[in-house]
Amino acid sequence: MSSVVVVPYSAEWPAHFTAIREELIAAFSPIAVAIEHTGSTAVPGLSAKPVIDVLLGARVLTEIETRITALCDLGYEYVTKYEGAFPMRRYFVKSAPGSLRVHLHAVERSSMFWHEHVAFRDALRGDAALRDRYQALKLQLAADFAADKAAYSTAKGPFIQSVLAALPGRGQEG
Repeated sequence: MSSVVVVPYSAEWPAHFTAIREELIAAFSPIAVAIEHTGSTAVPGLSAKPVIDVLLGARVLTEIETRITALCDLGYEYVTKYEGAFPMRRYFVKSAPGSLRVHLHAVERSSMFWHEHVAFRDALRGDAALRDRYQALKLQLAADFAADKAAYSTAKGPFIQSVLAALPGRGQEG
């Protein structure tokens, strides 16, 4: 298993996303899709694994499934092994120039997956103290789980869930 590497924020990440976005818009045309840069590389100032996480939202899952071959033709590898855990997501991975990778999460725009990923990104973008706490956690977990990406990702879960739970309309009443 490859190691967990967290690197300082790069101002080049948004440009990489823009190029990816344009490529995906062309691949899905004339289907209207929403495309968001999510994950840590989408948060200015946040250290991250060198992975551009892209969230692609379609009206219905079948609109995504009709473009699987087109995405594979663009160099995306369709990864089905997580569909048991995320049956309403189609997941693709692509190597990008240099050491960057692209993780494409394709879902319905109305899904909880879509809303939670955008909400978490927006929370980090809007609160420097929250971003800094998340960065400290990520750096600690990268050291603790340097050889285990799955454990690293799992260990971030409680923090992410606590942020989502604290968002307006999501907290517990009472």
